[in-house]
Amino acid sequence: MKNGQEEIPKGNEVLTDSSKVINDKLRIYIFVGTIVYTILILYFMFLGFNRIEGRSVYNQYTFILVPEGLPLRFPELTMSWLYDFGNIAAFIPFGIVIPLLYCVRFRKFIALFISAILFLEVLQSLTFMGTFDIMDVISNTLGAMIGFVGYRVGFSSKLNFKKLVASVASMIMLIVGVMGVSETIDYGVNVNKRIGPIQALNEANTSIPITKNFSTFTVQGEKVQPEFNLFSSNDGISKEYLFNLGKKNLWLYADYGIPDGEEYKGSVTIMINGEEFVQFTNEDKDNHMLKLKTFFDSEIKDVKIIVTGNAKVWDVSIAEIKHWWE
Repeated sequence: MKNGQEEIPKGNEVLTDSSKVINDKLRIYIFVGTIVYTILILYFMFLGFNRIEGRSVYNQYTFILVPEGLPLRFPELTMSWLYDFGNIAAFIPFGIVIPLLYCVRFRKFIALFISAILFLEVLQSLTFMGTFDIMDVISNTLGAMIGFVGYRVGFSSKLNFKKLVASVASMIMLIVGVMGVSETIDYGVNVNKRIGPIQALNEANTSIPITKNFSTFTVQGEKVQPEFNLFSSNDGISKEYLFNLGKKNLWLYADYGIPDGEEYKGSVTIMINGEEFVQFTNEDKDNHMLKLKTFFDSEIKDVKIIVTGNAKVWDVSIAEIKHWWE
């Protein structure tokens, strides 16, 4: 005891009591504001963004346990980037007000916060108001951590303008740091990706035999000599070709059209996983030949090609994207 005040032992790890930083009246305002803000966050998590109308989309519990992206990239004028930014920024206030209202250490605060977010994410999935996404947990936790650092810099002792500026600056620097780390990880992963050799689609399993006799023809004055395969109808009657792949991270290539010197009739339909992806018909007067080059990061279970009339499809092929260790 010194001068009527209790001396804090230097050897003990004791946090500054936030009650000495803010008075009781201000504490009440902060507490009420925190409750209102929490209700607002819960609204957007469970009712906002047309979640009630979207419940019909979810017919099973969805749990995404493996991160499918990065927390926050450098700014882009896209809704996706704004969503990622909001997932971090919206939870920064909790990292400030919770330790401001209650004396809590960083590890205990983060442990409690992660537990609460995990509970809410599970509840979202169980109520079909969304999905459990581990990326949301990571982003929300990063926001809370950034807020806590801001609290320690500017709010954990007597608050003044200089400390407030330092607090805001520290949080901005941490957000930029998250962007930098995300970009570095993305570069480290993608720079080692390589496009594998191009393979004919018919090298995959198929229930329909494919001819190897590729005739030469002309489309829009251009001589075409198919290299991998050639698909056409059988005397004008619709013909289907089905390929089972079960692969992801694929480039898909295809050329299709109606040869010169033939009656301009027929169509081409390419279906991916049972859904129509490409359709070409003789109504496309200005496009006698089209080229397809598309990347799929999700799994392609099967590809079906449907050809009618005088239309032809050729050189349908795939190229896998792999890392150097694959």
